[in-house]
Amino acid sequence: MKLYGLKNCDTCRKAAKDLTGAQFVDVRNDGVPTDLMAAAYERFGDRLVNTRSTTWRGLSETDRKRPALDLLAQHPTLMKRPLIVDGDKMWLGWDKKVQAALA
Repeated sequence: MKLYGLKNCDTCRKAAKDLTGAQFVDVRNDGVPTDLMAAAYERFGDRLVNTRSTTWRGLSETDRKRPALDLLAQHPTLMKRPLIVDGDKMWLGWDKKVQAALA
């Protein structure tokens, strides 16, 4: 199991603490493989882009209209976090539903 997130994100730290066997991947330092990002976008759609982030707020209107996968490739911190991958299964975020699914 891999957990893609940011090491300074409180939600990602909580998820990593609860998922003790998961390998943590910092998207700022290591990025997300292109094929995995495409599969996540196919599954989660626009929910994959965190429009509440400071990175999003710093983008121009022109940049915000770019295709989501292009934005995520250029700004991996725009990804909603964490993205949890276990084989062919994926979860996005760390809400009660995701926690229950992985308990």
